[in-house]
Amino acid sequence: MNKVEFITKTSEETKKVAERLATLLRPGDVITLEGDLGAGKTTFTKGLGFGLGVKRTINSPTFTIVKEYLGELPLYHMDVYRLEGSDEDIGFDEYFNGDGITVIEWASFIKEFLPTNRLDIVLRVKDENTRIISFYPKGNDFEKICEELAR
Repeated sequence: MNKVEFITKTSEETKKVAERLATLLRPGDVITLEGDLGAGKTTFTKGLGFGLGVKRTINSPTFTIVKEYLGELPLYHMDVYRLEGSDEDIGFDEYFNGDGITVIEWASFIKEFLPTNRLDIVLRVKDENTRIISFYPKGNDFEKICEELAR
């Protein structure tokens, strides 16, 4: 399986896709999010957090790089946009191999640090409200997750 796609018409639908994904994830799973500004990366992460039982409001960690949220599993939300062109490792492995789920916005900026086994997600704007969300599984575990989501 090389990709699964979803088309959402509202931010609530985008959150629902992410919420469903959350129910299939396990500790140590890494999700990357790519997409233009306003494509819905943080909205997607909010849905993921809701699905993981996070009670706090999730917002983009642009100036802190990493925000941690407690839920049924911890959620590590990274926005690595400010690390573009940097080779700084801020201890990524501790998150990637930790007890929680790691979500990385603008992950292409740190691709040399990313684990091989991960779920790459690209959000594209079709029009003002419509988003195309493409899932690209890297590894057998994520292929199974994508097969389950496609049902």
